[in-house]
Amino acid sequence: MSFTAAEASNLFEVIAGLESLAAEIVATRVDTAELDELDDMHARMMVHYERQEKDPYFELNSAIHDRVVRLSRNPVLISTHASLMLRARRGRYMAIIDPRRWEESVGEHVALMAALHDRDPEAARRVWKRHLLRTGETVCAVLASAGREPSSAEAVAASPAAV
Repeated sequence: MSFTAAEASNLFEVIAGLESLAAEIVATRVDTAELDELDDMHARMMVHYERQEKDPYFELNSAIHDRVVRLSRNPVLISTHASLMLRARRGRYMAIIDPRRWEESVGEHVALMAALHDRDPEAARRVWKRHLLRTGETVCAVLASAGREPSSAEAVAASPAAV
């Protein structure tokens, strides 16, 4: 399923809001066993990153994002996120095509894990929102470079909210 840069920008803006809220909630509610599970997933994802294995990395990355949302224990957040991810999953993969963005993304995952270990909801919210907004920007840039759509800045400028 494909989408335009404007649609991607709008989609990732909402996903960033939802996932950052989930991260904020999880930082206050996560128990030791759940944090250990996230640590294990994160460590396995990092091995795939070090080996530059994009497909298994992406699978664990997606599972971590989904697990953080589920750990919020908020059924409205969980169901809304699930419906949006039907469109966004392919776009998220586009974001790791750029090696610099992939490296940046890994750093954001490390920062989220630190915030969760510190039980710091504000830091968790902030890093996860930045992470998802940057992912959206990267998806828009990939779409634009493919010649399919204007850049994310142009898409935002053309949106009704920008008028």
